[in-house]
Amino acid sequence: MDDLRIRAAGPEDLDAVLAFWKVAAEGTSISDDRSGVERLVVRDPEALIVAERGGELVGTVIAGFDGWRCHLYRLAVHPDHRRQGVGAALLAAAEERFVRSGGGAATARSWTATNWPTTPGARRATPPSRSGAGG
Repeated sequence: MDDLRIRAAGPEDLDAVLAFWKVAAEGTSISDDRSGVERLVVRDPEALIVAERGGELVGTVIAGFDGWRCHLYRLAVHPDHRRQGVGAALLAAAEERFVRSGGGAATARSWTATNWPTTPGARRATPPSRSGAGG
């Protein structure tokens, strides 16, 4: 896995990311268009994290922090690259971003300490709450 490169996506990556989500992500969102993703990257340039292997896009995650809570969206790994550590590397990069942003390690670890998702095809609408406060 030493050839895996994790980095923040830039405006030049947006078309490739949108095409990637059609292949690797389950379902689409109303904001899965160029203008929606472009607004994200302009507002928060480090939020959209991509994984590349051999120059090919193999994974994405959006690691957003609104000043109060950390949020993960669009964790997707190309079907040909699943079960090779790409998702774990993206979650680790998201955790690092959350800590740098002030979201705190405990909030980020609540994602990585869970079984999110541990089996192919497993899905959850929201991550499990670690605080007991819901949400």
